[in-house]
Amino acid sequence: MFALAGVLVVIVSVLVGYLASHGNLLALWQPFEVVIICGSALGAFMVANPLSLQKKVLSMLPQVLTGSRHNKAYYSQLLALLYCLLQKSRQKGFLAVEEDVESPMTSELFNRFPDVVRDPDVVNFLTDNYRIFTLTGLPAYELDAIMDSEIEQIEEELMAPGHALNRVAEGLPGFGIVAAVLGIVITMGSIAGPIEEVGAHVAAALVGTFLGIFLGYGFFGPAAAHLESLGAHELKAYLCVKACLSAIVSGYAPPVAVETGRKLLPHEMRPSFVELASDLKQYR
Repeated sequence: MFALAGVLVVIVSVLVGYLASHGNLLALWQPFEVVIICGSALGAFMVANPLSLQKKVLSMLPQVLTGSRHNKAYYSQLLALLYCLLQKSRQKGFLAVEEDVESPMTSELFNRFPDVVRDPDVVNFLTDNYRIFTLTGLPAYELDAIMDSEIEQIEEELMAPGHALNRVAEGLPGFGIVAAVLGIVITMGSIAGPIEEVGAHVAAALVGTFLGIFLGYGFFGPAAAHLESLGAHELKAYLCVKACLSAIVSGYAPPVAVETGRKLLPHEMRPSFVELASDLKQYR
C-alpha cells in the first residue's frame, strides 16, 4: 500500500510541476519512445539473466505493491511449527516425527501452518538440516557450519532478483539517450521543414531522455531496492530456523530454542514474547 502511494506521489509531483510551468501534457505522449526504451530494457534484461531468475523477478514484483508474504503472521506460524516439531521429537523421540520430516507437504503437523507450507524452500531447509541432525548426531558447531554455508548461497539467490532489476534501472537512462539520439537523427532529416515540425521532433527526442531517467530513478530503481528488502526479510526465516536447530542441538528445551529464533526476526515482523507464548499454548 505504501509503495503504491509512493508511485502516485512520484507521478503526481512530476506532472503537477510540469503543468504548473505551463507545460503541454500531450507533448509527453511519445509511444514510440516508450517502445524503444522499454523494449530495449526488456531485451537487455532477458540477455543478462537466466530464465529462472527472470521468472523469480516477475513473481516477486507484485509483492512490491502488496507487501512481503513473510509478515508477522508468517513468522508466528513458523515459530509455532518449530515448537511443535521440536516438542514432539523431544517427548516421543525422533521416530515420531520421521514421517513429518520426510513428507512435510502431506504431513498433518506441517499443514496446520499453511503460510509456512506455501514456502517450500524454507520447509526444505528445515527438514534437510533436521534430518542431518537426527541421522548424524553432529555437535552444534558442525551443524552451524553446514547451515551457514547453505545460508550464504541462499542469500545470494535471494538478493539476485533485486540486483537484476537494479541493472535494468541503471540502464534505462542510457536507453533514454538512445531514443533521444534517434530522435535527433529524425530531426536532422527534417531540418529543412517548417520550424514547428523541427521543434516537435526535438521535443520528442528530449522526452526520450526524460522517460529513461524518470523510469530508472522513479520506478525501477526503487522497485529493485524493495526486492532486495524482500529478500532480506525472507533470509530472516532461514536464520530463525538455524537458530532454533542450533539451540535444540545444544540441549535447550523447545520453548527456549524457539525464543532464540524469535529474537532474530525483524522488529516489525517479530511476535512479542507474550504473543508467542499465547500462540504456543494451543499446541501444548
